[in-house]
Amino acid sequence: MGIVQRQGLRNTAISYVGLGIGFVNTTLVLPRLLVPAQLGLMTLLVALATLASQFSALGFTNTTLRFFPYFRDKANGHSGFLPLLLGLPLALFAIVTTGLWVGRPLVLRYYAHDATLLGAHYGVMLGLAGCILLYNLLEAYTKSLFHTSFSSFLTEIVQRLLIVSAAALYGAGWLSFDGFVLAYLGSYATVATLLLGYLAFIGELHLRPTRAVLAVRPLPELLRFGSYALLSNISGNILVTIDAIMLGSQRSFAEVGIYAIALNISTALAVPFRALYKTAYPLIAEYWKANDTVRMLDFYRRTTRLNTALGAYLALGIGLNLDFIYALIHRPEYAAGTVAVLLLLAGRLTDGITGVNGIILVTSPRYRFDLLFNVGLCASIISLNYLLIPHLGLAGAALSNCLALSGINLLRTWFVWRAYGWQPFDRRVLYLLLLAGAAGTVAALLPTPANSWQRLFERGGVFTVLYGGALLLSGLVPEVSSLARRVTGLGNKDEG
Repeated sequence: MGIVQRQGLRNTAISYVGLGIGFVNTTLVLPRLLVPAQLGLMTLLVALATLASQFSALGFTNTTLRFFPYFRDKANGHSGFLPLLLGLPLALFAIVTTGLWVGRPLVLRYYAHDATLLGAHYGVMLGLAGCILLYNLLEAYTKSLFHTSFSSFLTEIVQRLLIVSAAALYGAGWLSFDGFVLAYLGSYATVATLLLGYLAFIGELHLRPTRAVLAVRPLPELLRFGSYALLSNISGNILVTIDAIMLGSQRSFAEVGIYAIALNISTALAVPFRALYKTAYPLIAEYWKANDTVRMLDFYRRTTRLNTALGAYLALGIGLNLDFIYALIHRPEYAAGTVAVLLLLAGRLTDGITGVNGIILVTSPRYRFDLLFNVGLCASIISLNYLLIPHLGLAGAALSNCLALSGINLLRTWFVWRAYGWQPFDRRVLYLLLLAGAAGTVAALLPTPANSWQRLFERGGVFTVLYGGALLLSGLVPEVSSLARRVTGLGNKDEG
């Protein structure tokens, strides 16, 4: 088994373990121990730090993945690539940090409602930005060396355990809130330091600068590619950070904290989509290489049906049991995010139903248009937030996210259809949505027991039986029927 396969298996196992730890951490532990304003502060600090690190990185994480093969030469320290990779972004980070520190009064004025809380931890935000930047650069380097599992282990497991431990110490009274914030920063610093040590351990920490690096590929070429990648990366990060940034400014950190939990709950819907996209990306790239449009269109339609079936089940399952999820937190104030969860689920469901249009576009000859769509998405969500948050608060942030994400995905689907004549929808997609809606309506109309666990099992059980049975009887999604036959052993008997 090759190194890529071994790393892939390890990453899969690490991702699932990390997913469980992350759910417990972000949905159960932190909201139990932190009031909404405190959780909102932590969310905002990470959001601002992430954007600052992205601007400082110059797109060099993508540049590394794209150009490192030209520099690969371990005997010569990869021609001094690592000093170049670290040097330019860290130099720019010094400028960005100086600007943020000098502009501190303006930033605090932007968050006038909670300026005291943010001002007390402003330096932590700058520290987080530096740690995130360093880690992302080193991670790109280790990926290019085909050492991916250790970095995944650090972020998916080690860092989350460190945060959970710090939260437990805070809950037990061993740490003040200020101490918890510093420990949170320490978790980011720890994983960056450990990754640096790992590179030294495997003999790949080549920090001696050399002029040979400029002879391998021209620096202007690296900077041009990095600039394009920077725009793409910033667009992607704005989607997940701008809601917290604007909500904290126009409303309060408490609403940011409530919104963060709503966003975490809705993220469960995106997990199977992301797993599918990891497989879809190289597969669709191969279809483009072979010019196999027939198989690509078939894959496009099958994944759309599968995402619709699975996405509708998860979205309605989460929506039907939101009261149970919020009951686990034991802080009633977080339940104010219920409407926001439903709106975010609608947006993520639309994102999944539209299939793999984004991957088809970004791997196609018209890949540059994907940047336009990402920029359009950012512009849409910022504009909608500006209009809706002052009137609707966190529900307005969720609505703008839903509208922007749904709109841009429908436009991207239209673009793929207009450019290549492919669209993934047929009547089976509509039937799947109707079946899910009918099963969900029946489950929602059941009598409501006082016990939250009983509600979970009754609603979830009825919905699963009705919807699952309808899928199997209708045969609308052959992959589901095939899986059921394999699980029950009926397929083997038929074949025998």
